[in-house]
Amino acid sequence: MLHETIRSRRLRTSDSLRRMVRETRISPESLIWPIFVAEGEDIYREIPSLPGQYHYSPDQLHRMVERARAHGVSRVMLFGLPKEKDEIGSGAWAEDGIVQQGIRKIKALAPEMYVITDVCMCEYTSHGHCGILCGQYVDNDQTIARLAQIAVSHAKAGADMVAPSDMMDGRVAAIREALDKAGFVNVPIMSYAAKYASTFYGPFRDAAGSAPAFGDRRSYQMDPHNGREAMRECALDAQEGADILMIKPALAYLDLVYQCRQRFDLPVAAYAVSGEYAMVKAAAKAGLIDEYGVMCESAVSIFRAGADILITYYACELADAIRKGDIG
Repeated sequence: MLHETIRSRRLRTSDSLRRMVRETRISPESLIWPIFVAEGEDIYREIPSLPGQYHYSPDQLHRMVERARAHGVSRVMLFGLPKEKDEIGSGAWAEDGIVQQGIRKIKALAPEMYVITDVCMCEYTSHGHCGILCGQYVDNDQTIARLAQIAVSHAKAGADMVAPSDMMDGRVAAIREALDKAGFVNVPIMSYAAKYASTFYGPFRDAAGSAPAFGDRRSYQMDPHNGREAMRECALDAQEGADILMIKPALAYLDLVYQCRQRFDLPVAAYAVSGEYAMVKAAAKAGLIDEYGVMCESAVSIFRAGADILITYYACELADAIRKGDIG
């Protein structure tokens, strides 16, 4: 006979018991730290819009490596800030481009560090859009040829994984073909499969100097109203050879992280973007929230929704929280 009172609280009575029955487990190995590499020398400057994050010139990347090692973070994603930009973003695939320099420097300093590179053109084009322009419209097919070239240049420099963030149609297939032809069959692709035209990107665009000079990116990034379309994008990227599917942003799109996890067998990544990080920092500075607690709870929510991987500016702090047992 069923007892008239079901006491779910029994499994919450001690910290040891709560840890034992946790449904969501998080590991430092699931965290990726975004890094901004700036062309030049002796550059180590805090990014005003992203407190606690820095621009590093290649000769200062030892600071990032030391910090990552101190916190047990071994996976980074590189974004480049070139000195010079042009209409076609040629610095993005240059052999001595800033991301290529950054890859080689990190690998020299820390061969064990897993280096993922953002494959896009917005930081390198004088107009700030993510591809080759035809008038004021980004030409899809011209752009994917350049994206494939960028991905190969990153792999040649030593990148372990490439992550196209441009949202051009067919770019995963083009990059996969180019990598394979160049002999990089084992370099995986983490596709920004569903990347939305979000207002949460403001601090990143300030940090990377990648705001568009005119218009916006709504003709290629996704409409925040659309969820079913995101699943079509994920399916297309999976068919084209993506190894990991990413949803970006994370917190405002947890429903899509969940749907992606339910529908696809590939690993699912989520990007806790600059606006999410900056809002927590600002609210904490104003004394409105407990930064540490919000950081932990937000990360748990992303993994609970189904993410296997979290790209986050809080990677170092979250790794510490996991080791302390506050999450994980």
